[in-house]
Amino acid sequence: MANFDSIQQRETGLQQHLNSAQMTMIAIGGAIGTGLFMGSAFAIGFAGPSVLISYAIGAFIGLLLMGCLAEMTVAHPTSGSFGAYAEHYISPLAGFVVRYAYWGAVVLAVGMEVTAVGKYMAYWFPTVDPWIWVALFSILLAAVNATSVKAFGQVEYWFSMVKVIAIVAFILIAAYVVFGTRPEGVGFDNYFVDGGFFPNGWWGTWVGVIVAIFSYLSLESIAIAAGEAQNPKQAVTRAFRTTVLRLVLFYLLSLALMLAVVPWSHAGTDKSPFVKVMEILQIPGAAAALNFVVLLASLSAMNSQLYVTSRMMFSLSRGGYAPKGLSKLSKSGVPLGAIAVSCLGMAVAMVLNVLKPEQSLELMMSIAMFGAMFAWFMVFVTHLFFRPRWQREHPGQKLEFRMWGFPVLTLVGALLMAGVIVTTLFTKEFHTTVLVGVPFLIVLVLVYALWYRKKVTP
Repeated sequence: MANFDSIQQRETGLQQHLNSAQMTMIAIGGAIGTGLFMGSAFAIGFAGPSVLISYAIGAFIGLLLMGCLAEMTVAHPTSGSFGAYAEHYISPLAGFVVRYAYWGAVVLAVGMEVTAVGKYMAYWFPTVDPWIWVALFSILLAAVNATSVKAFGQVEYWFSMVKVIAIVAFILIAAYVVFGTRPEGVGFDNYFVDGGFFPNGWWGTWVGVIVAIFSYLSLESIAIAAGEAQNPKQAVTRAFRTTVLRLVLFYLLSLALMLAVVPWSHAGTDKSPFVKVMEILQIPGAAAALNFVVLLASLSAMNSQLYVTSRMMFSLSRGGYAPKGLSKLSKSGVPLGAIAVSCLGMAVAMVLNVLKPEQSLELMMSIAMFGAMFAWFMVFVTHLFFRPRWQREHPGQKLEFRMWGFPVLTLVGALLMAGVIVTTLFTKEFHTTVLVGVPFLIVLVLVYALWYRKKVTP
């Protein structure tokens, strides 16, 4: 089999303008969006206050994933990322399937974010049809991505910075209320009302992990952005080390305080539970301000996800697995064709907002979930192949970043992800995830067998 350098060579042409701070914010921007501000309401509905355990388990899986990805990315920084690693270290079929599964998932995740934007805008404009906002913001962010990677990085950095500041402010305000003023009905006693800490038992807590994993989606975007980093190895290492800690801190602290202010049974899905907190606290203008922040959060996540889907499609095109025109670069080094085709999720969102406006968010989440979880599962599987083969091919050379506890922790990550995927079959809300996802994988395998297998050099 050819050396991995040949894969990196075919994916050249993208401009390396992203620094480690921007890469960190790209990952945070993608992961702190609808998953935290709106998706957390779904998770709370399943798990109640034990959603904190759900998100902690999800964070543990995310930490293992980041360790595996960091090791492979520092060794081979490229936009194809885990798809390219699967192609080289497992088989071309594996690389084809994981890239298309991930691309399809995140394309729909973009649609989910823009669907949430329609819900947030209804806070100020309840009489305006949501699809109008979906169309408007879709055009806006597609234009940002089409400009240049430098423009994308700057916009995403400031989008994410606003979110980080807002979450820190929320944590400080909620902490002051919970530990300081202590108004009636606020406190950690809320953890034990309406069925207690485990209102739906351990099963509810485990089902909450499904949403938690989806909330952390985009942690892997740092690896994809490595192909456009100024100093890939240094930037990737630094970004990986800071991102997980920040995300765990933001998610777990903010959820812990939110549940102390709002009883879990009141965290519905009509609006962000974070906005509900501000309404309950009756801070003048705070609910509207936070609604603006969660709006920016979804736009930021959408911006980040559109970026990673376009680069994954770029990688597929350069590998000969998609039309060649999709990898053609503009003068500013942007794959405009890949961006255009990756806007399909926005189109799906517009259709669903017209046909099923009330169920659109949950439908987008359940369909998108499979490809994302499958990609995470395949990262662990690929890492099991990567380490021993890399050591055989580079005798006496040390990896610059090593995943700890190999192979045990890599296997743990793979088994946990497999368990989460299987669990979706036994839930009313997400049973379509596997029912749609597995046939999609079968179609991908058939497409590969019919059209692409002959192109692969033995």
